[in-house]
Amino acid sequence: MELGLQNKNALVCGSTQGIGKATAISLAKEGVNITLIARNETVLQEVLKELPQNGQQKHGYLVADFSQPDQVKDVVSINNSFHILINNTGGPKSGAIINASVEEFSAAFQMHVLVNQILVQAVVPFMKKQCFG
Repeated sequence: MELGLQNKNALVCGSTQGIGKATAISLAKEGVNITLIARNETVLQEVLKELPQNGQQKHGYLVADFSQPDQVKDVVSINNSFHILINNTGGPKSGAIINASVEEFSAAFQMHVLVNQILVQAVVPFMKKQCFG
């Protein structure tokens, strides 16, 4: 499927497995330059090798643990020239919210809300300049 995304840059979060990995591979097939981001560098390197490449694409990765918002902020601030942000993270543990401890709820909030805000603040200014994203 041709989506008109060739030569666009995408930051794909949680991209070492599951939905994130599948999304990174699908976007790479469309000609998108992929930047993977996750906490396990060894697995990031393996997934990087699996990404389709048309010869002109530039794929890379960033290492950051989404349970550490400052780490994500530092890593993404180095390179924030992304047209596409795929904000995908794992967790929290499944189950009824009533049974979650305050610590578990706080960790999930931090990972899914605070880190999302950090990512958006980092990449949206570039998207606005490019009129894309």
